[in-house]
Amino acid sequence: MPENESPERTHPGLSSGGTQVDDHTPLPIPRDSIVREKVRSAGDIRLLVLDDDPLICQLIKRALAHHAFNLITVHDPKHMAARLAEHAYDLIILDYLIPGIAFEQILNLLQQHQPNASVIVVTAYPSLDSALHCLRARIHDYLPKPFELPALEMAVLRCLESKGLLRLSEEALRETLGTAIRERRKALKLTLADLARKADLSVGYLSQIELGKNSASIETLYRISLGLSMRLAELFQNIQPRL
Repeated sequence: MPENESPERTHPGLSSGGTQVDDHTPLPIPRDSIVREKVRSAGDIRLLVLDDDPLICQLIKRALAHHAFNLITVHDPKHMAARLAEHAYDLIILDYLIPGIAFEQILNLLQQHQPNASVIVVTAYPSLDSALHCLRARIHDYLPKPFELPALEMAVLRCLESKGLLRLSEEALRETLGTAIRERRKALKLTLADLARKADLSVGYLSQIELGKNSASIETLYRISLGLSMRLAELFQNIQPRL
């Protein structure tokens, strides 16, 4: 809708075993990785942003644009109730203070029209009272303004993941596992040859795993984790978020 589109502007305070053929046994998914793919098609994941500041609406839209979600922004309070009643949304990003609409009124509209939507609240006036209010209302997340856009993106992706709409991509899993193995090996001051010998793998094959070029079976990862003096579960726990 033209009246809900925001201008392209910036906003202060926001920052934009050798050579064996490995199998593809499904691996546990590290929950904290930020590199994910859509389980549903992107256009089927519906997001709604309600904020009376059009610049905030536009910046959030631009921050999430590369995910290709079906995202609608509304900055005019007069149109917010209608938008909430129009479609079912997976996630709603909501300003805590909207002129002319009490937060309790918004919560009632959400309960009436969006019972299955998760909600992230953003506010320029964070307080203990508002945070507790959101907690009692079972708001998924609460972000004070100004916030870093990557922090908002992470909150959105984790929320959608918790709803079963996102999962770690295979390519990202290979890369993050490879990075975790390489960092642990270097921390132990082991060369590739050292670890390859401990895990009974060829140096070339281990190198490809560290570079994220090859998938590794659970058996291979188990041997690598033994060579790194850690449990297999700890290997996954060492995977860090990628922004």
